Amino acid sequence: MATQISTPSQWPELAFEYLKDTLETVQLWAQIVGKIRLVKTPWINHSWHVTLYVYPRGLTTGNIPYEGGSFQIDMDFVDHQLLITASDGKSQSIALRPRSVADFYKDLFEKLGVMGIEARIYPKPNELDPAIPFAEDEQHKTYDAVQMNLYWQALMRINAVFLRFRAEYTGKCSPVHLFWGAFDLAVTRFSGREAPLHPGGAPNMPIRVMQEAYSHEVSSAGFWGGGEAFPHPAFYSYCYPTPADFGNQVVEPNEAFYSNEMGEYFLLYEVVQRSADPEGTLLKFLRSTYKAAAKTGKWDDKLCCDLTGFETTGVAC
Repeated sequence: MATQISTPSQWPELAFEYLKDTLETVQLWAQIVGKIRLVKTPWINHSWHVTLYVYPRGLTTGNIPYEGGSFQIDMDFVDHQLLITASDGKSQSIALRPRSVADFYKDLFEKLGVMGIEARIYPKPNELDPAIPFAEDEQHKTYDAVQMNLYWQALMRINAVFLRFRAEYTGKCSPVHLFWGAFDLAVTRFSGREAPLHPGGAPNMPIRVMQEAYSHEVSSAGFWGGGEAFPHPAFYSYCYPTPADFGNQVVEPNEAFYSNEMGEYFLLYEVVQRSADPEGTLLKFLRSTYKAAAKTGKWDDKLCCDLTGFETTGVAC
């Protein structure tokens, strides 16, 4: 049965205290799904081949090639099921409900086996500490369908704004995609210049992966559901390498702030959600923090594209 929470024009309220246990479990489920895409897809620069995407009912891998054709895995947060569909007409489904990571892992690979899809993944989480093997994780087993539906509704609205922001850039830019390592929706712009070798530092993440991801100068923005050290759903924006005066720039809206500890700008989701114009408020944050990175990093100012007058005509920039 579908879960109807709010009308399409509304940005839902999110509260970390109600979301956190469900997000921890779903992040681990998403890591399993994302790792399947990783091992079946050719390597794309900056690990773009591993990500998930927002789609009208939840998160999806998009098309994945395999020996029998192609398949796709969708995490549906409306009817709360995982769907596996293949080009040969076969399909399988798994209920998204309170269940352990170990149970989800076992069920998913059994369903893939029934469909004749073989995938051998690294069976432990990345960017998390401790990294409990999926097959042994009986600790994470919370799934609140109402809270997950609210979170998906927020992702839908955020994704639309991120797509608009991405369209304003003519240089190299990532898709709007969800990295399951930290479970953040992100969009990244590139200056076109090589960056200093990244020092690494993310837990349970090979340094060579991080160094390839940050091989070139970036300005990255995203949305994250929060964590124990920062218990608030929030938007972020950072750049690599980070110029000394990056954190001293004036950004919008007024509620945005810079964390010296994290080296990033932040804007709480609730500020956007409660504003009279959530889309406009978020765009101000994205545009002004990018300008802070571009100004202090001396990026080419011709990389941004003025789309005024184009959005309603369909004329390409």
